[in-house]
Amino acid sequence: MGVFRRVRDITVANLNERLEQSQDPVQLIDRFLFETRQEIAEVERLHHQCMAHTRNLKGQVDHAKAMRDKREDQALLALKAGEEHLTKLALQEKMLYEEKLQQYEELYEQSAESLQELELQMGELKTEYQTVYSKRQYYYARMETLRLQQRMNQRLGMGDRDVPKMFGRLEDRVSDMEWETRSLRELRRSESGHSGQASGASLQSSLERELERLKQKLDNKGGA
Repeated sequence: MGVFRRVRDITVANLNERLEQSQDPVQLIDRFLFETRQEIAEVERLHHQCMAHTRNLKGQVDHAKAMRDKREDQALLALKAGEEHLTKLALQEKMLYEEKLQQYEELYEQSAESLQELELQMGELKTEYQTVYSKRQYYYARMETLRLQQRMNQRLGMGDRDVPKMFGRLEDRVSDMEWETRSLRELRRSESGHSGQASGASLQSSLERELERLKQKLDNKGGA
């Protein structure tokens, strides 16, 4: 059984399913990464504690083993010296250290196994983090591409102008203005021509009257 319980709401097992349903996959991935970083930090703290505890148990094992061997040597020396009582005391302590050694070796083995399992789980968490972080970069790029395309579509929609049609209307308007100007100019010229003609007719009429007057004057002088 694991030495710690996972507390993440999102795990790799259900991340893909949630990504398919999420409107903002980057936000969901960021949440996963945040929770994973917290879990990694918790596991690292626990790993340091387990390492310290394992080192302490290893020290107890080494001490018990050394004292067992030492009492063994002392028992041999006492036996050689003919000190049977001291030999028994040394052997009794040796047995106590052997029992202690067995107990601490069991605890040390359990702690070492837990430490190894913890290191494996920490490695898995870091691998998950790196894998999902890479996915995060990919989905971020996709979302950014989508946002830019949406902005571009909006911009194109706002600037969707029919330039040929626009200049066609302008051409029609300018042509109308030119036609109006030309018509007014021709009308003025026409009025000016009629006025000149009227003046010429009046002058001709006066000349005819003057000519008729002179003729009558000549006739009158001839009769005299």
